[in-house]
Amino acid sequence: MTIHRRSFAALTAGVALALALPTSAAFSADVTLNIGYQPIVEPSRVPQADGTYEKATGAKINWQKFDGGADVIAAIASGSLDIGYVGSSPLAAAASRELPIETIALVGLISEAEALAVRGIDKPEQLAGKKIATPFVSTAHYSLLTALNHWNVDPKSVEILNLRPPEIAAAWSRGDIDGAYVWDPVLAEIKKTGTVLATSADVGNWGSPTFDAWIVSKTFAEAHPDVVAAFVKVTGDATAAYRANPEAWDAKSPEAEKIARLTGAKQDEVPALLKGYTFPTLEEQAGTDLLGGGTVKAVAATAAFLKEQGKIPTVLAAYGAYVSPRWVQDAAKLSF
Repeated sequence: MTIHRRSFAALTAGVALALALPTSAAFSADVTLNIGYQPIVEPSRVPQADGTYEKATGAKINWQKFDGGADVIAAIASGSLDIGYVGSSPLAAAASRELPIETIALVGLISEAEALAVRGIDKPEQLAGKKIATPFVSTAHYSLLTALNHWNVDPKSVEILNLRPPEIAAAWSRGDIDGAYVWDPVLAEIKKTGTVLATSADVGNWGSPTFDAWIVSKTFAEAHPDVVAAFVKVTGDATAAYRANPEAWDAKSPEAEKIARLTGAKQDEVPALLKGYTFPTLEEQAGTDLLGGGTVKAVAATAAFLKEQGKIPTVLAAYGAYVSPRWVQDAAKLSF
């Protein structure tokens, strides 16, 4: 139903990049851009660490870290964020509320990077009566509900707790929970003493894939389309750099170091964590089958499931207004 959640060869930087965008930089010099990111192991952490986004957009950027997509959506709704990183489930919930947002780029299709890890549980039927934590209205929450539905396990028979990733890590170490559906790098830690019952790759194979994406406030996008396009271009370049030579992003690489620094992941685990996603390039996203078509269908399907589960009150007749290939198409035309 949905599509659910990252290092790169060095990007062109410094003076060369600044000279490549003289018009955009001059136009955006007085713009302040508030970005909400999540500590997810994915390629765009590298240009974030390098200051490449600031150089490309010419804007002053305030980076704010969030532990879940629901919090990012709330911040955008309040006007405190312009661009935010969310998963497909909170995106579907926000669109269903008709918040003025638009998806500007996919980050990754979630595979092994999210999973249900448990202890003392060998099969799905044993989940009844157990305490399972997940961040509510997240891709992990959606995948957990989808998995329970697939296994014919009544969600009401499971004590599902609303915890953010850092809280999940603490609760797991204390022995307060029996399992959690969560993402890396917290997932990587709890897997060391737990057993994986299902991954988001499994959930995707059952018909409910999930993804992570960058979204923008439509008010900001209308006022500063050049900034948004440059942001998407930098993000796409990071993906392209990783896709071109993933082996170069080994545990000793500067890319792995930067990703670890911004996410809290262990540097030697970064290469494996990156493989938990499929990262589409700008060119792959620009076609209507992925960002313009497939993603819209996935958001609609996710919303329908959330409505069925009583997580949102209503669904829209169409979701095309919340996903557009325009930004990746515009970004693909830029050169820097």
